[in-house]
Order: sequence, then structure tokens, then C-alpha cells
Amino acid sequence: MKLKLLLFFSVIAHLAVAQNTDWSLKGFSKPKENPILMADSSYVFACPMTNTSVKWQKADVFNPAAIVRNGKVYVLFRAEDIPGTKIGFRTSRIGLAVSNDGIHFTRRKTPVLFPAKDEFSKYDNPGGCEDPRIVQRADGTYVVAYTAWNRDVARLCIASSKDLVHWKKHGPAFGKAYDGKFVNIWSKSGSIVTKMENGKITATKIKGKYWMYWGEKGVNIATSDDLINWTPLVETNGELKFVINTRAGKFDSDLTEPGPPAILTDKGILLLYNGKNANGDTRDMKLPAETYSGGQVLFDVNDPTKVIERLDECFIKPNLPHEMRGQYKAGTTFIEGLVFFKQKWFLYYGTADSMVGVAVKNGL
Repeated sequence: MKLKLLLFFSVIAHLAVAQNTDWSLKGFSKPKENPILMADSSYVFACPMTNTSVKWQKADVFNPAAIVRNGKVYVLFRAEDIPGTKIGFRTSRIGLAVSNDGIHFTRRKTPVLFPAKDEFSKYDNPGGCEDPRIVQRADGTYVVAYTAWNRDVARLCIASSKDLVHWKKHGPAFGKAYDGKFVNIWSKSGSIVTKMENGKITATKIKGKYWMYWGEKGVNIATSDDLINWTPLVETNGELKFVINTRAGKFDSDLTEPGPPAILTDKGILLLYNGKNANGDTRDMKLPAETYSGGQVLFDVNDPTKVIERLDECFIKPNLPHEMRGQYKAGTTFIEGLVFFKQKWFLYYGTADSMVGVAVKNGL
């Protein structure tokens, strides 16, 4: 009898401390059509920087943003041009593809965001424009946060558009904040907070400001009045504020990097993010070393810097052959695009820095 009671109370105690995940987006599955976008050397572009024709999608196509427009899904994808060179030493350009079903896409022939002979070439040439995240403003304007890579410093930059094809570059997101204090820091991966009303996702303000989670090794946070110029939050000593960091023994033991635009829910602010597993004693032993997988964290709407809950386990990870084959062979599901389309969630991600994949979840 005593043994039975001990077992009973042990089960009750376990249930009491079990993680509450009602706030998270669960139940994604990968359709058989994966991968949905791959490299294609048939696309040719007249590069304004070199005055030559380049096969701008020849090497790899990956790391997509996504938005719904006029009843279709549009994906902004990163394409690299020259195979056989190491990571970071190609030129990246951002292309555009459209789909009626969220899975089968038709690509535009030329890129929409790329290095050009303009005032911003010092930031994005020769490495290019990388890893976009896109939101729509209430007035219909699209705003993309992307990485400008000059092969020296990666800078989070902003561009805007009315039609997804013609983009106006605005330069570094932190160019004006604190008299330019953070303009030359390594900055990436801007996830702007959005809300969904009547099935449409748009950027939203909280306490009169737009908010953006960003960063790479840990997640930082910034605010804006216009979605163009951003001010990072700092500690009392002037150093950047971190809202989450890496965790020893878990899937995000080496890196935490924001994914798609965060979403305001009735539970709080939901951020889907990318976690990289460490290579060593601090890694998650259930995953291969250096694997990129997806996590979720919930922030307080009254204080977007405060964590309410955070998943202990990744909700998406590399488990298909092409997700562990390519530029990054350790395995990658690098999430960047999330849309609600035809009563389903479509989550778009890069695989091994080489292809584009999608995972789908039915209903809200």
C-alpha cells in the first residue's frame, strides 16, 4: 500500500510540474512536396555592381520570409550565386515567388532586393542581402528587415515596398539610435511584433510603439515609431538588453535567433525562434551537435521584455534527408516565414542553407 501511495503521489507531482504549452503553436507536419524551392541556374540577372550576367540562383535558395497578398502566398527567398565557395563568400540576393496553395511556387525572373550602386552598397556589397522577415503596415505598405552583408559586419537593415517588387532601402535599422552607437555592431534577424485580425496579419503597436525581437547569440529587443528607425533597449550600463539567452543542455544551447514576425495572442506575444545546439558538453544530447531547430517563447504583452513561458523542447527539427544535406550538413530547419492561409498555418524555413521547406498546421 505504501509503495502504491508513493507511486501515486509521484505521478501527481510530475503532472503538477509538467510544462503548460497551451499558448504555443503545435502540430506542424511537413508535406511530401518538400523541398518546395531549390537552386536553379536558369535564372539570369544583370548585376549592376559587376556589369555582368550572373546566374543568381545557381548555388542555393533558402531562408524565406512570407506574406499573404490578394489571396496568394508570396515568399521572399535568399538566393546565392556561385557554388563551391565557402559560406559567406558568395553574393546573396532576395527573390520573389508566388503561390495559389502555399506549396507550389512560381518565381519572378530577377531579384527584388540586391546590392546596387547606391548609398547602401557600403553595407550590402559584395556579400549581399540576406535572410528577410516581412510585415505589412496598416496602410498596406510592406516592411522587410534583412541582413546587409559586406563581408565585414552583418547589419540589420530595413526596406519598404507597396507591391513586393519595388523596394526602397532605408539603411541600418539602428543607424540613428543613440547617435549611431549601434550602427556598426553585428546585428541580424528582425522579428517585428504583429497581430492577426480577421485572418490578416499586420504590424501592431504596444504602448504606442512597434516592437522587434532581434539578435543572434541571444535575443535582443528594440522599439520604433515608424517601423523604419529602431532604438535597441539597453541596460542601465548602456549595454544591449537580452530578453532570452542560450540554455545549457537544450536545443538552443549555442544560439537563439528570432524567426518569423512575432504574433500578439490572447496569451501574450508569441515568438518562434531558431536554436542552435552546441558542440560539446553543454549541448542537448538528444540532437546532433550544431543542429538548427525551432523553439517558441511567450512574452508578457504588458512588458514585451518579460518571459512568461518557453518551450523546453524544439517543435521542429531536421528529419528529412535534404534538411541534413547541403552547405550546412549538421542539419537545419531555419524558420523565417509564417502565414495564416486558407485556414492553415504555413511555416517556411531554410534547409541546410540550401533549399526552402514548409511545414503546415491545420486551424488556429
